[in-house]
Amino acid sequence: MNVSRTRLILVVLVACALAVVATLFVTRGSAPPGDDSPEAGFARDMAVHHAQAAEMGFAVRDASGDAAVRNLAYDIITTQTAQRGVFMGWLQQWDLTQAGSRPPMAWMAGHGGHAAAPTASAQPGGGVTLMPGMATDAEMDRLKAAKGKDGEILFLQLMIRHHQGGVDMAKGLLKLSDRPEVRTMAQHIVDTQDSEIQLMTEMLTARGAKPYPPLSTG
Repeated sequence: MNVSRTRLILVVLVACALAVVATLFVTRGSAPPGDDSPEAGFARDMAVHHAQAAEMGFAVRDASGDAAVRNLAYDIITTQTAQRGVFMGWLQQWDLTQAGSRPPMAWMAGHGGHAAAPTASAQPGGGVTLMPGMATDAEMDRLKAAKGKDGEILFLQLMIRHHQGGVDMAKGLLKLSDRPEVRTMAQHIVDTQDSEIQLMTEMLTARGAKPYPPLSTG
């Protein structure tokens, strides 16, 4: 891994750590989000969403010999694992459980076009997922079994769709919350994952492939 990439990962990790520390000062004296709040729902759902992204990253990193794909997978694993730790830390600080009683995405119902109930995958025949962009069990099995160029293409297609869902969720939070540390993280997710979507689209083009159809937000 080159020096600039290493520095970028360190910056992300430090930023996530600072977000936790900043929470203690920014929100001191203010009431923490409630169990049914958009902030709690976002933290819980995005933690699950990020966990699958890291799992996808490990799958392609172990199966691909392409340096660019492996570096991208490493970035996704590192960044999203660190952010997941922040989400779980928020819930602990807010004295909330890691898992809520409401269905996934209930916090975003009526905002951004996503309902509380499970939504169909954007890929034809992709089955049903509980959160925007997430891969089905069958798709995860295919990814873990794929090798070489085929595995790289499948990873890129699934991760683009996964990122699109994550961006939709983050934008939904920005419409619903005025809590500074949560908004900062959501905006960072939008900026970072939009950039990675562009990179992965270019990587697919270089491999003679295209992304899956964009997620529906209507």
